[in-house]
Amino acid sequence: MTPERPRRADATDAQVETSSMAVSRADAPSALSDPGSAPLYAALDLGTNSCRMLIAQPLGSQFSIVDSFSKTVQLGVGLEATGRLSRSSMGRTIQALRICQKKLEKNNVRRMRLVATEACRRARNSRDFLRQVRRETGMVLEIISPEEEARLAVISCAPLVNPSTEQLLVVDIGGGSTELVWIDLSEVPPADRPKAIMRLHMGFNAQGEGPVARVVDWISVPLGVATLKDQFIDVDDDAARFALMSWFFEENLASFSPYNAQNPREGFQIIGTSGTVTTVAASFLNLKRYDRTKVDGLQMTSDQIDLVIREYLALGPEGRLTDPRIGRDRHALIMSGAAILQALMRIWPTDRLSVADRGLREGLLYAQMSADGVLDDGPYK
Repeated sequence: MTPERPRRADATDAQVETSSMAVSRADAPSALSDPGSAPLYAALDLGTNSCRMLIAQPLGSQFSIVDSFSKTVQLGVGLEATGRLSRSSMGRTIQALRICQKKLEKNNVRRMRLVATEACRRARNSRDFLRQVRRETGMVLEIISPEEEARLAVISCAPLVNPSTEQLLVVDIGGGSTELVWIDLSEVPPADRPKAIMRLHMGFNAQGEGPVARVVDWISVPLGVATLKDQFIDVDDDAARFALMSWFFEENLASFSPYNAQNPREGFQIIGTSGTVTTVAASFLNLKRYDRTKVDGLQMTSDQIDLVIREYLALGPEGRLTDPRIGRDRHALIMSGAAILQALMRIWPTDRLSVADRGLREGLLYAQMSADGVLDDGPYK
C-alpha cells in the first residue's frame, strides 16, 4: 500500500463522525463550574496491536483520568499475509472490549468516541468484525480516516509545544501505520501556539479566530511497528533486519513535502508519540517500572536515542525479551519501532525529540470536551 496523502498541500477538512453511542450535539453538556458535577467522557482506540481506553473528567483547561484500560490484543496478526482479521485475533479483541464496556457502564459514561484505525481500515472483513463487536458487546466502533487519526494525535500534543517553536513535526508511530504532520506556527504569537494547535480539532484547514497553525503537509505511511516487522520477518540477522527496516521506512517518506527541508534547527520541534518513543525514553532513564510523570515531556537528543537503540541491538532478541525496561508485550515490536524512530531523527533538522505519552485517546478527549465547551478555555473556535 502507498502512503495516504491529501489532495493538495494543505490537508483537507475532515468532519468529525460521531459514534452512534455518543450523545448528539443537541444533548451535549455545557461548561460546568462544579468539577464534581462535570460529565465523564470516554475515548477508545482499537489499533493494530493494542486496545486502549481512557475515561476522564474535565478539570480546568485539562482533564483528570477517572479510569483506564490497555491490553495487547494483536488484532492485526496475519493481516499482512491474508488481508483479513483472523478469528483468534478478533476473539482476543472482543474479550478486551467486553472489559471496556463494563467500565463504561460502571462509570455511567454518556459522551464517548470509540474508534478503530489501520487494521480495520485495511481488513476485508472489518465490517463483519464491527458487526460482531456490536452484537456481542453492544459497542459501536467507527473506523476513522488516516487524516483524522493524524489530527487527533496532533491536538493531544498541544500542551508540549514550546512557545519558541515555529516549525512543528508531530509523529505518531502506530501498530499498522505512522502519521506525520508538519505544522507552520511562524505567524502565531508564541503564547498562542499551543492553543492554535488545539484548534485543529475542527480540521486541518480550520481557520478559527486570529493567527492560525498552518498544516504544510501530512502523510500516513501504512507501516507501523507490526506491519513493518511483518515486511522483513524472513530476514534472520537481527542487525541486518533493523537496517533494512529503517531504510525501507525512509523510502516511504520521499513524497512528504518537507522531507529534508532546509529549516534552521532553532525554532524546529519534533514531538514523538507512541509506545516505541515512550519505551525508548524509559530505557534511557533506566526505569524498571514505567513512570509516566518522568517520561511525558522528556527531551531526548539524537545521541541518547542512538545509544538506547545500540543497547537494544546488543541485547539481541533473547535479551530484549527479558529486559524489564522493554516489557514482554513490546519486545517483539521494539526494533521495528526503533527503525522508524532512527529514520526520522536521521532526516529532520533537529537533534532533539520531545517525548509524548499521549496520543489518539487524549486527542479524542480534547476534541469532545473542546467542542462541548467544558474546558476553562471554552470551545476553540
